[in-house]
Amino acid sequence: MSQLFSKYALRQLALVGMAFSLGACTLGPDYQRPALPMAAEFKQAEGWKVANPADVLERGDWWRLYGDAALDALVGRLNVSNQNLAAAEAQYRQARALVMGARSQLFPSVGNSAGATRAGQGSSSSSTALTGSSFSGISENYSVGLDAAWELDIWGRLRRNLEANRANMQATAADVAAVRLSLQSELVQTYLRLRVMDEQQRLLNQTVEAFARSLRLTENQYRAGIVPKSDVTQALTQLRSTEAQAIDLQWQRAQMEHAIAVLVGVPPAELNIAERDEIPELPLLPLALPSQLLERRPDIASAERQVIAANAQIGVAEAAWYPDLTLSASGGYRNSSFTDLISLPNRFWSLGPQLAVTLLDFGGRRADLEAAEANYDLTVANYRQTVLDSFREVEDNLVQLRVLAAEAVVQRQALEAAQESLRLIQNQYRAGTVDFLSVATVQTSALNNERTYLTLLGDQLAASVQLIAALGGGWEEAQLDFEPVLKASER
Repeated sequence: MSQLFSKYALRQLALVGMAFSLGACTLGPDYQRPALPMAAEFKQAEGWKVANPADVLERGDWWRLYGDAALDALVGRLNVSNQNLAAAEAQYRQARALVMGARSQLFPSVGNSAGATRAGQGSSSSSTALTGSSFSGISENYSVGLDAAWELDIWGRLRRNLEANRANMQATAADVAAVRLSLQSELVQTYLRLRVMDEQQRLLNQTVEAFARSLRLTENQYRAGIVPKSDVTQALTQLRSTEAQAIDLQWQRAQMEHAIAVLVGVPPAELNIAERDEIPELPLLPLALPSQLLERRPDIASAERQVIAANAQIGVAEAAWYPDLTLSASGGYRNSSFTDLISLPNRFWSLGPQLAVTLLDFGGRRADLEAAEANYDLTVANYRQTVLDSFREVEDNLVQLRVLAAEAVVQRQALEAAQESLRLIQNQYRAGTVDFLSVATVQTSALNNERTYLTLLGDQLAASVQLIAALGGGWEEAQLDFEPVLKASER
């Protein structure tokens, strides 16, 4: 570089750039977090039994609270192979590249050029005859050099643009976390309901076997003239109805298994989840304060980063009212002979500022500024709405868990009463004091009560997952500073 530019030119470029940089200002408002409606605690948290499994939630492995190794493996596959998550990660990498591009605008750009031309000029033979003279010649010109340009960010336009791009990048990083949490929540809820369905399938299979034995007994009694034909038809109806319920449950389970396969990124034909008649226990859950949700929910973090980006864009729009100053410099060698092109006598250089300002745009800049301010108001409203929605989700899930717990207690009592009623009616039937219709009615009631109880257990498990997701699933806002999103090949 020292061979191309004089020391004086380089010194002047650096001094002028430093002087303008030191005197630069940043237009636009500095970010202030918008005021938010905030309660001291959740209304539905009264009487909540709080656990503190910090060792699990701090790692973000919240699904391990359910103590199911098969579930842990499925979530691990989702984190690696889910295509919706891969798309969100690609958007993050795109936003990260835009930040790198915005940062590069703060520095000078340097390019090089080289050229060679050959030109000739001469008169025609007719003109030579008339004038008695002629002129012809060929000229050559060679050049090589460097060009540099540096837009001085006097008004902070480039810095505000970088600030906006960085905030957008962090918003997309939070979006990745939100997508991941949503997919994990969907997978865990589907898996837990599948396990409840396995238990219901076991119950129905056992009931079918019991009803088949009851039918055989009733047929024998009918042939012996002990019971009427109507008892046989009633027993057969009860058996076939329960068999139909068991068959119906099979396709419902298959659909859940297919949904899990898609979530972990494989075709449904490639995933088989073995049946298991064991339902994970409902864990004790931690509970955050409303103010902590601002740091624990990725969707809230994303919404706030969008506010930051919109705020920075106001500064970009305001800077359009002020002139742009660019320092440019060029230097190199130029000569008609290529052999001695690189020599001091053939050196050239230039250095100077360029000032550009818009004098008349018929309201264009004003419109851009008003649009930026309106977009800021839009993002603030979205941010506040996201916070309010998060509070509502937590409150809804708290009351849902409390009501389901109370309902499960009552339903358990109803089940125990139905089972006792069944025991009594069966004794009466064997004693010949009641007909089979009475027995079938009580048997159906006991079966329905037990299925309802199992459904409530599934609802409780699903509600616990929803509460964990509503509380952020162990995610922390500080994770945005570490850019944790990687391509699948980088994991």
